[in-house]
Amino acid sequence: PPQADRLCVGPHHPELGTAETPPPDASAHHFCHYAPKCFLTVHRAWSISSRHGEEGWHEATTRTTVRAENEVEAHREANNYKFGFRKWKGHVTERPIEDRSDIVKELYSDLSIVKPQKGSVVTFGNIVYVFLFGWWMSLIYFLICPVMFLTICGAPYGKLCLKMAWYFIWPFGKLVGKACYQVKRPSAKPPKCEIIPEGDTEDGKDLARDKESAPLMVPTRVKEDLTPVGIPFPGLPARKMSKHWCRISTCVWLLLGYPVLAVVHSLACVLSWFLVFTIPVAKMSARTLSTVLLMAPEDVQIHRLEKGLVSETKVVLCCYQASNVYYYKYTVQGFNIFGLNLLPLVLTSLVIGYTDSEHRYFSSEVKFATAITSIIPLSYYIGMGIASISAQSNFALGAVVNATFGSITELTFYITALLRGHRAASKCYEEIVKAALTGTLIGCILFIPGVCMIIGGIKHSEQQFNSRSAGVGSALLFISIGGVFAPTLFSKTFGNLVCESCTNVPDNASVPLNCKSCHYDMSQTGPHLILSNIEPLVYTISVLLPAAYFIGLIFTLKTHSHIYDIQISGEQGGHAHGHVVHWSRWRALAVLIVATVLMACCADLSTDNIQPLLSHYSISQYFIGVTVLAMVPELPEIVNGIQFALQNNISLSLEVGSCIAVQVCMIQIPLLVLFNVFYDVGFVLVFSDIHLWASIFSVILVNYIFMDGKCDYFQGTALVVVYLILLAVYFFAPSPGSC
Repeated sequence: PPQADRLCVGPHHPELGTAETPPPDASAHHFCHYAPKCFLTVHRAWSISSRHGEEGWHEATTRTTVRAENEVEAHREANNYKFGFRKWKGHVTERPIEDRSDIVKELYSDLSIVKPQKGSVVTFGNIVYVFLFGWWMSLIYFLICPVMFLTICGAPYGKLCLKMAWYFIWPFGKLVGKACYQVKRPSAKPPKCEIIPEGDTEDGKDLARDKESAPLMVPTRVKEDLTPVGIPFPGLPARKMSKHWCRISTCVWLLLGYPVLAVVHSLACVLSWFLVFTIPVAKMSARTLSTVLLMAPEDVQIHRLEKGLVSETKVVLCCYQASNVYYYKYTVQGFNIFGLNLLPLVLTSLVIGYTDSEHRYFSSEVKFATAITSIIPLSYYIGMGIASISAQSNFALGAVVNATFGSITELTFYITALLRGHRAASKCYEEIVKAALTGTLIGCILFIPGVCMIIGGIKHSEQQFNSRSAGVGSALLFISIGGVFAPTLFSKTFGNLVCESCTNVPDNASVPLNCKSCHYDMSQTGPHLILSNIEPLVYTISVLLPAAYFIGLIFTLKTHSHIYDIQISGEQGGHAHGHVVHWSRWRALAVLIVATVLMACCADLSTDNIQPLLSHYSISQYFIGVTVLAMVPELPEIVNGIQFALQNNISLSLEVGSCIAVQVCMIQIPLLVLFNVFYDVGFVLVFSDIHLWASIFSVILVNYIFMDGKCDYFQGTALVVVYLILLAVYFFAPSPGSC
């Protein structure tokens, strides 16, 4: 880690609040600070600093203070406030479970730990468990029970099935333990059991070694006011286990009973895991399958939880609840549970898409739905990979990764759609791409900020944001919209007015000419005007827009970096340097490459199977482009924006949408023009009137909303309502003439 100057503020305890970092003096002009236990003035290696110090401290700028547990997370938080970087909410390092909240600790709790019962076990989730899982799992046990009794030698396992059948009907508040297991409570010492002495040994290391070498059933904590817990002799369980595996009844059980129950519990695991909120059922089934059903049947004891329990104790299985609404926060090796559960959908869409090319088993609509939905988890993995590499790298490498992979999700779809339309000699795909581009613009300008304002405003009443940084984004939006739609305005000035369905009475000048569907068409003006005027204009704009984006980078990251006055402080009692990164740089790069390849395949399947939606349905192709194709890839960004708003960080929520909109205009569209130069697919940067006026109106409205630097749920509602009005316009709009 880089060297830092410590500015300790005194003793640090978990109950003390976070102190504010004093303003830097003349010798240290930094505005991003990270402090693991003491506040640290961080040097350039991992802080947003002003290199020359001219704009180091401005009292007029509103300071934003965010927290970071370690160096990598501090770098990620700093990147969130950098212009051009993707805003990412999820952690890229593994947070120690002891530093997490009680709600999150409960998600990762072990079902072998008996905790003091809080409240009643008769809850809505537990009742739902009985109807979804309990009755049929219990029924299977009841059916296997007589089978084991009929084998005579398998009678002990028949008794076990009977006990487990009653257990799985309502397992809550019941303990599954070994024989001779005694629940810790203030009572006499249990007979025939070895006693663990309470006294401390001379060396603490001996006590720790004894705890580590103790059997599974030894309690991990001993209260001074409780009687010690009795445990079996160490040699006894091993001797029983050896006899248990040599019995004939065990062989019968492994042949007749266990395989059936393995299927039952595996099915329960899969169903409850994919329902996410019922993951405790998956844990309970997995532990039953791997431990309980492989124990000697006479060792399995089921007891009810006694109310006298006041401390944590270890058993084989204990479950209090079948569901938890907070399991949307659950992660596995850094993978969010929803992103992990959608991976099988990606593989399924690829298999049915490329193996059933003649649509014998699955229709085009099903293939399109699975392929377009598969883009959601792939977008999540691409974003996670970008955040991981950026947080572990310097600014230059992070900027390159963001510029390279930041727009890869949308570009893969646009390019595959243009290639598909070029092969089919249809301009309809080009119109779909333009509709998707416009839908992304108005969605990121109106819908994402609006939803974040509504959700954040409901929780925090009124939220404030940095109006100066929002003004920079608004100015870039104006430049972007003006540049992108300049060729469209040019075509209206110099193009031909084409009208359809004209009616006129010959030789009768008193009857006026009546025409419908009049529009400006560049295709009828001849190739000379397009080659000599339109194309040079498009190429000029495609150079100017990235140049404006580059100037914005210099402005916000170098010369006027004080606009984003960020202070990053450490969590009290956190682990400053003992962090574990979920994904290393190489692993994140591998994830990026694999996700990009899979994204290209899913985009290809989407464009290959979208034709029935374009030709056999009455919905306008404009509407399909601005909704499904535009907003599905942005769902992970919407979730990130909502999480920022819930934490009262509305500034980042607003920048999530504006950053995407600016990248669409200043990066994605110039890249599409560049692609058309090397591989002519007929892409002309001329949009329909509906796209032009919808985008201009959205930018004007959002700039009006952002003027005062404050927002509430009413302003968010206004943005969302305007967005829905525009969607209604697209829904009822006639389809493009090329479709």
